[in-house]
Amino acid sequence: MEQNRMEIRYDGTPCYDILLEQDFGKLGERLVQLSVKNRKLCIVTDSNVGPLHLERLAQELIPCAAKVVTFTFPAGEARKNLKTVQMLYEFLIQENFDRNDVLVALGGGVVGDLTGYTAATYLRGIRFVQIPTTLLAMVDSSIGGKTGVDFKAYKNMVGAFYMPQFVYMNFTLLGTLPTREYCSGFGEILKHGLIRDAALYSWLVENRDLLLQRDRLAVAEMVYRSLLIKKDIVERDPKERGERALLNFGHTIGHAVEKLKEFRLLHGECVAIGMVAAVQISWRRGMLTETQTKEILSCIQSFQLPISASGLLVEDILLAVSRDKKKDADKIRFILLNGIGNAVIDTNVTEQEMAEACEFIL
Repeated sequence: MEQNRMEIRYDGTPCYDILLEQDFGKLGERLVQLSVKNRKLCIVTDSNVGPLHLERLAQELIPCAAKVVTFTFPAGEARKNLKTVQMLYEFLIQENFDRNDVLVALGGGVVGDLTGYTAATYLRGIRFVQIPTTLLAMVDSSIGGKTGVDFKAYKNMVGAFYMPQFVYMNFTLLGTLPTREYCSGFGEILKHGLIRDAALYSWLVENRDLLLQRDRLAVAEMVYRSLLIKKDIVERDPKERGERALLNFGHTIGHAVEKLKEFRLLHGECVAIGMVAAVQISWRRGMLTETQTKEILSCIQSFQLPISASGLLVEDILLAVSRDKKKDADKIRFILLNGIGNAVIDTNVTEQEMAEACEFIL
């Protein structure tokens, strides 16, 4: 497998490519393969990413298609909703987009999720391409075909499984990320090592300084190794019927914190806090040693991620968890660690265990 290309397969059949590049040099030729010369392209982005990268991307796409238009919406999780989707529907209708045209998602997870959901539902399905601009989106939301938007305060409650034509990662885009946004991505990357690959976890610890400095070679290797784990899991369980639930390590309590904090904490930060809670339950059950537990918490902090969330109540977190969309027959599917690199699905975590874990993170 090429170090700068990865192929996602479902049921053994090639589905789409992930390209890991240091510029936009190969983007045009990949779009040409989609036969877009006489088609329209719509770049969907937000008010944070647009001023930084939209013009540059548009210049790359103009020679590839008959027409390139742009749709920009206000940045933030609060805009990842059906109202924004409706605005994008109306824009596409006014621009006469048909199902042979293409949407291009330029942004982080909010942009990618919203664009993917729009693509899945506009005219019963229109093609789209993912160009993630954040570390978090590169290793998480742009991969696996999950699309969706929030409904009121409930995260990703409305969505669809819908695959992009390809995912194009340009690592130079990471240079414009604020430190906090960049470090948020480590939440999902550490998760991948903790649930499946102890060697990756150790490598992250050993190369922490280079990664925090955004060394391009180190970042490229980190993203590649992280993607191998997600690729392996989603190919075997594309619609989260079983094993893919392991990717929710840290998300059960993390999503509750994210909602209760009204999305003032970044997704990767909330995943980190949720992982701390899950690690606490794992330790109390004897699945992790005290030394391992302390090392994991120290590691999370060393990547500039939080391990606690102030200003919340245990009972509010438990209520939010009880409404988690990932429940199975009214049982919470909790992901625990039976040692570093070995996650397990558990549906028997008690409310008392969750309450004690929540007390630890508050």
